[in-house]
Amino acid sequence: MNLKEWAAREGVHHVTAYRWFREGKLPVPARRVGRLILVEPSAVEPASEGTTVVYARVSSADQKAELDRQVARVVTWATGRSLTVSRVVIEVGSTVDGRCKEFLTLLRDPTVTTIVVEHRDRFARFGAEYVEAALSAQGRRLLVVDPAGVDDELVGDVTEILTSLCARLYGSRGAGRRARRAVEVVTEGAPG
Repeated sequence: MNLKEWAAREGVHHVTAYRWFREGKLPVPARRVGRLILVEPSAVEPASEGTTVVYARVSSADQKAELDRQVARVVTWATGRSLTVSRVVIEVGSTVDGRCKEFLTLLRDPTVTTIVVEHRDRFARFGAEYVEAALSAQGRRLLVVDPAGVDDELVGDVTEILTSLCARLYGSRGAGRRARRAVEVVTEGAPG
């Protein structure tokens, strides 16, 4: 299997996988053959033992209805790919402070070989690549249903941070307006 196919199967962007290969940090054995990078066949075999867990999280208690819909979407996706879901773990809380107890419990449990989430930001706002690499190095995997999904919560978090910073710089009266304007400028300039 070539590196790009392996990266897609593992839920890692192919550029990240290539960088890991170049830096010697790829969690599976691979070798260069001409212009291709091939992952060793023994590393491609899926784990035969262990459990698959669906992990769903929302930031606040007023989003609990969304939690049920999230679980339904992820379980449907997993079963559609012939994964047997052993259990579903749900959590209410923010990942900004890194205190998602249920997710940390899943990471510590070596019998959990596959964790399925809807979006990357469900388990980490920042540094998701490190979590994926650590799991992959242990022969475990994290599957992301929608790896490109952008969540409105992240925009809200950035707006709150900008409001706080603007309040410190310019005073609290115009902070909200300045933060909203900064978010608008950034989102208008982003490729759509």
